[in-house]
Amino acid sequence: VQLQASGGGLVQAGGSLRLSCAASGGYFSTYQMGWFRQAPGKEREIVAGIEWSGDRTYYANSVRGRFTISRDNARNTVYLQMDSLKPEDTAIYSCAAAARGPYYHASSFTYWGQGTLVTVSS
Repeated sequence: VQLQASGGGLVQAGGSLRLSCAASGGYFSTYQMGWFRQAPGKEREIVAGIEWSGDRTYYANSVRGRFTISRDNARNTVYLQMDSLKPEDTAIYSCAAAARGPYYHASSFTYWGQGTLVTVSS
């Protein structure tokens, strides 16, 4: 499966952005999907995960209540709605797919797309 993230940009603190990740090839509707981020000088971390059906989701403590992950299996797309953005959310955001393993384990994800840069100014 090939993944392409989009929707990043520059936003002021308190603002919102919506990231999209379009998938091609593979069997999107059977994959767990996730969003990850990597800030300068920091390790990559899982931000949110969603089960193949969309019924179950996972959020990192740092974004719970502000970010929402969703998916549209008919469009082979996963989204990340980011609200109440903070400067510490600044990072490169990447989407990833897991053919097996739980949606809340970073180690499950083996297919990666290019990232999109999100910059939150104070």
